[in-house]
Amino acid sequence: MKLVRTTAATVAVTAAVTAGALAAATPAYAATYGGECGSGYGVVNSAAIGSKGTVFLTYNAATGKNCVVAKRNTAGSAVLVEAGLAVHPVGNHWTAYDGGYYRSYAGPIYLSAADRCVDWMGRISGTEGGKRGTNCG
Repeated sequence: MKLVRTTAATVAVTAAVTAGALAAATPAYAATYGGECGSGYGVVNSAAIGSKGTVFLTYNAATGKNCVVAKRNTAGSAVLVEAGLAVHPVGNHWTAYDGGYYRSYAGPIYLSAADRCVDWMGRISGTEGGKRGTNCG
């Protein structure tokens, strides 16, 4: 019985240390979604844009539309920020796209894609993040 208690205690301590390490590894400066797509849109996926920011994919079930916003971790002087969204597979161009020199984020951009897979991306000063063929249906 003592071996079982010792093993259980070791597992509990290991889990606590691992959880603490993972929490510490999460950047405190990561961008957070702030409702840029408007009412009724909730985050369904996101991806880091290197260490520069985050791209958020949101969805509104009432309208069947997706929305993408690419956000910098911290606002500053204007840099090239881009957001792209398309039904999968994307061709030569993003169906919905916004890009320019922005202080904080590109987008929101919208696309009707109910029951379809989407490709989505965010790019900040040449560093890209996003995913292809996700959030189907």
